[in-house]
Amino acid sequence: MARKIAESGAFVALAMVLSYVETLIPINFGIPGMKLGLANLAVVTALYLLGASQALEISVVRIVLMAFIFGNLAAMAYSLTGGLLSFAAMALLYRRESLSPLGVSAVGGAMHNLGQLLAAAAVVENLQVFYYLPILLAAGTVTGVLLGIGAGRLLPALRRNRRESWKERETNS
Repeated sequence: MARKIAESGAFVALAMVLSYVETLIPINFGIPGMKLGLANLAVVTALYLLGASQALEISVVRIVLMAFIFGNLAAMAYSLTGGLLSFAAMALLYRRESLSPLGVSAVGGAMHNLGQLLAAAAVVENLQVFYYLPILLAAGTVTGVLLGIGAGRLLPALRRNRRESWKERETNS
């Protein structure tokens, strides 16, 4: 139990740092609401390393904490809707074991943007926001692919380190 809490805490911290770093990157994509989604690197990695339930907790805790820290509770509705739809799609694909982290992350990026548009349509009570859908799906897929490549490269080292630290604890006990 202590290990689970420590690992979850480390991933929440990583996701929060990545979210903050993203706010510092002066990139203007010319598309309202378009972001890199760096925190998804931590969520996808946690999904493959820790499992779906722990990764979901990490995603939700990160979204809520960032909203409270930066005082943007209105944005939390968009992030939470996008994050939950994204996570649901990623968890389904992960369970099928048919896609690599790259594919799972690509779908997650696209679904996050779809979720945010669903939230926006509900808030403004106007379906015209869906004119952004093709652009945001493409952007989410591209950033998802890039983050999926990163997760795919991180996972072997993290799995190896996790096994080694477990063996070390057993020999020291």
